[in-house]
Amino acid sequence: MITWKDVIHFAVNGNPTPDKRVEKTDEEWSQILTPEQFRITRHKGTERPFSGELCSIFEEGTYSCVCCNTPLFDSTIKFNSSSGWPSFTQPIKENAIKYERDTSHGMVRVEVMCNTCDGHLGHVFPDGPEPSGLRYCINSESMKLNN
Repeated sequence: MITWKDVIHFAVNGNPTPDKRVEKTDEEWSQILTPEQFRITRHKGTERPFSGELCSIFEEGTYSCVCCNTPLFDSTIKFNSSSGWPSFTQPIKENAIKYERDTSHGMVRVEVMCNTCDGHLGHVFPDGPEPSGLRYCINSESMKLNN
């Protein structure tokens, strides 16, 4: 189980090696993503709270990266955080997520990205439920639900 200590370690010292890498140019990404998906995943955007399609869905399945289809989260670890974004307590695998220190907007946070393609997903916070205490706060536009 990943803890906040692990998250900080990865953000400071480097991330686990992904199973594979997917790299494309912005032009290639723009051809396969909607304009909103492109803005969020490739340019570190965000969606308005409570606006994402996946925010209130709790169906069984796997949440995968919208860019490269890498499995990121399982529906069994999704929870209602009332934050306005889909929230999870753990990634599906330790090496599915990439962590980086984010000092934008006058805050210090930990950005989470797909470790396979570097697509921006959202941020992780140490205010989630036990046992991990983590809340992965993820943009709906960054994922797709595979049932």
